[in-house]
Amino acid sequence: MEKELDMKSRRRIGKAVAERYQRARKREKSKILDEFAKTAQYNRAYASWLLRNLWRKTVIYEKGERIILVGSKKKDQKGIRKKPLYYDEKTVAVLKRIWIILDGPCGKRLAPYIKHILPVLEKNEEIVLEKDKREKLLKISAATIDRLLREEKKKWEIKKRKSFTKPGSLLKHQIPVRTFAQWNENKPGFVEMDLVDHSGGEEQGVFAQTLDVTDVFTGWTETIAVKNKSQYHVFGGITATKKRFPFPVVGIDSDNGSEFINNHLKKYCEEKKITFTRARAYKKNDNCYVEQKNWSIVRRTVGYLRYETVQEVYLLNRIYNQLRLYTNFFQPQMKCTGKLRIGSKVKKRYDVPKTPYQRILECECIGKNIKKNLKSIYNSLNPVQIKKEIVHLQARLYNMAIKKPLYHRKKEPENEPAFK
Repeated sequence: MEKELDMKSRRRIGKAVAERYQRARKREKSKILDEFAKTAQYNRAYASWLLRNLWRKTVIYEKGERIILVGSKKKDQKGIRKKPLYYDEKTVAVLKRIWIILDGPCGKRLAPYIKHILPVLEKNEEIVLEKDKREKLLKISAATIDRLLREEKKKWEIKKRKSFTKPGSLLKHQIPVRTFAQWNENKPGFVEMDLVDHSGGEEQGVFAQTLDVTDVFTGWTETIAVKNKSQYHVFGGITATKKRFPFPVVGIDSDNGSEFINNHLKKYCEEKKITFTRARAYKKNDNCYVEQKNWSIVRRTVGYLRYETVQEVYLLNRIYNQLRLYTNFFQPQMKCTGKLRIGSKVKKRYDVPKTPYQRILECECIGKNIKKNLKSIYNSLNPVQIKKEIVHLQARLYNMAIKKPLYHRKKEPENEPAFK
């Protein structure tokens, strides 16, 4: 077994070999490099870089005096870049604009979706690209996108906060726990639902809630704001969101909260022949599809402020009316297709990122009329205009929330629905 050399020995050998290496011809250099890499126990590419740069001697004459300069590792690393950048500033600027328009997706989601969003943006004259820059963006990799947008992403970081949910035990034994026998997750129509509170960090008083409903197979998501989490308002929100789905809802899965586990919803599902199941108690990941949307759609859009007035609920629903078009037609999503455990690590595999709209078009279970209607809606949409409208409404909602008295707790009448 060869004894490992210390750094001083390696430097001494390197300085001795460097002079001979720089004077040698091409064929001789290859032999010298092999010997040095083996002796100093370096990688061949790294050894070549050391001999060419670190111990390189350059002779210059200044005012008749002969000066010998020896290469430095720090100087070479901080030197001027010789190779021009492949992605210039204009190309990166366009990439940033696309990234902002799509609400900041990661590189793995954005890279395969660029070829779909570019024609839409060019059709609406939101982006004008030269041919060479367009080809570069179509070939860009996910890792390169993350590297180019690293600094931009730091400006958009959002802090998370814990939410408040109280479990309900009424009729709990009558609502079955979700099983694979009752659900077919390989076809659209089976949805998960959850509530997102807008308490602002304080449970007291009456505050708005967002009902989040997500289809497991396609990822199609509908959201609606209700005045509170009473059975009356939540049930009204469920029936309203059910009508917005482009395909019939055949299965509902919820958590164990009393706003879902009640006679109204149970009787409604029995009449409409909808499979009604619930998650296991204290097992949040049972509703992982909708729990993910609680953050990626609701929290990222409306934040963690307290919303409690009728005007704020109205603005929330105006935002959600635009948001449903934005997320379902222009937000690519990845689905986990498998997991492989290697020792203590779990390696996950994902499919190609697609929007819910694209998944519906590819689904054979959905009729041609539904697909035709969705295509006409998609062709009429401009993602930039939708994004601008959302940002405008977000600003109005934020100003309304921070200007009102802190945690205004005036109780709203229970018999007056907050949506149409």
